[in-house]
Amino acid sequence: MAAPAAEGLTVTALRSVYHRVRQAAERSDRRADDVRVVAVTVVPNLAMVHGVDNQKLANHLDRAVSSIGRQPLKVLVQVNTSGEESKSGVDPSNCIELAKHVKLDCPNLEFSGLMTIGRPNYTSTPENFKTLLNCRTEVCKVLGMVESRCVLSMGMSTDFELEIEMDSTNVLNCCILLEQD
Repeated sequence: MAAPAAEGLTVTALRSVYHRVRQAAERSDRRADDVRVVAVTVVPNLAMVHGVDNQKLANHLDRAVSSIGRQPLKVLVQVNTSGEESKSGVDPSNCIELAKHVKLDCPNLEFSGLMTIGRPNYTSTPENFKTLLNCRTEVCKVLGMVESRCVLSMGMSTDFELEIEMDSTNVLNCCILLEQD
C-alpha cells in the first residue's frame, strides 16, 4: 500500500514542477514545451553526461563508450562562468577549444551543448548565465552548429525560473520536488 501512496506523491510533485515551469516560461515569453525538464537520477542506460570540463575526461569517456560498443554518448561541456575556484568547469575563454576537441577528436561522444552552475546568489547576478549564452554563440559559430540545437543547462533547481528566462533548455528538478510552499 505504501508504493501506490508514494507513486501518488511523486505524480503530484511532478505536476507541481511542470506547472511552475509553465509559469516561468510564460513570464519569459517562451513556450513551456520548449523547456526540457531533466531529472537527476541514476539510470542504467546513460543518455548524457553533464560536466565534461577537460580533454582528459573527454578522452576517457570516448574510450569507455568505444569499449562497450554503444551509440555516441551526448556530452555537455561544463563552463565555470562564475570564476569560483570551488566550481569545476573550463574557463569561458577555453570552452571553444574543448567543444572542438569533443566534436572533432572524440568520435564516440556527441557534443550536445554547454552547462554551468554559476554563482550562489543567482537572482541578483545573472551575468554567469549571460556568459554561457555568449559561449554558446561563439561555440556554435566555430562548430557550424545552429544555436537552437545547442543544449544549455544553467544553475541548479532552486533558480530554474531565472534559467528559463535566460534561455536554458534543460532544467534540473531534484530540489524543486522537495521544495515546500
